[in-house]
Amino acid sequence: MTTKPDARQPLDTAMVFAAGLGTRMRPITDRIPKPLVQIGGKTMLDHMLDRLAAGGVTRAIVNVHHLPDQIEAHLKHRTRPQIVISDERDKLLDQGGGIRKALPLIGDADFFICNTDAVWLEGPHSTIAAMKQAWRPEEMDVLLLVAATSGAVGVDWPGDFHMAPDGRLTRRAEREVSAFVYAGVGIIKASLFKDAKDDVFRLAPYFFRAAEAGRLHGVRLNGPWLHVGTPDAIEQAERAYARPAA
Repeated sequence: MTTKPDARQPLDTAMVFAAGLGTRMRPITDRIPKPLVQIGGKTMLDHMLDRLAAGGVTRAIVNVHHLPDQIEAHLKHRTRPQIVISDERDKLLDQGGGIRKALPLIGDADFFICNTDAVWLEGPHSTIAAMKQAWRPEEMDVLLLVAATSGAVGVDWPGDFHMAPDGRLTRRAEREVSAFVYAGVGIIKASLFKDAKDDVFRLAPYFFRAAEAGRLHGVRLNGPWLHVGTPDAIEQAERAYARPAA
């Protein structure tokens, strides 16, 4: 029996990656974790959580490792979305391993994945809601938010993906330049991780395997994307937030 689109799982859970060491952001991250760096008077972590809440995500699983007490204290009184901590104090697991550890919390449903150093200027409509609308699990294993490489703040690499007219993404080859960069937010199937055996592993190979199978798609961000990975990018992002709307 085929599930009707309106009866699909609600996409109400997100895995928010907040455990990293933030080495490129040093010396700032020697004293505060990168997710708590502020842009436009708000931490990057709160920017992401606010976007998720506005898009109808009700539960965010936030992993912690580097300076974890600061992140937990910051999130203590947050109610939208509901915060669930995935504790990686003992061992940093990378993004794939972080998902595997959190699978008992995530469950079987498809879910959002979110980097905390990905910030964007939202237009009149929710980007998260647009991704929910675009998600077609019968055709996709992964759906990524992508932004134009040209003009993105803090992007010092030649893009990540090519995008076909139907939204299908293919990986940029070495020495190629591509028009689109991964904007740090996606939707992925929990079932992809059920057979994972390692504790520590990367997430990117899951994207690349989906691309090879023709099951990696993208949604283009309408608006400026800010990759805040270095101290210089903080200054660029602050200028973008201070710029008057057109």
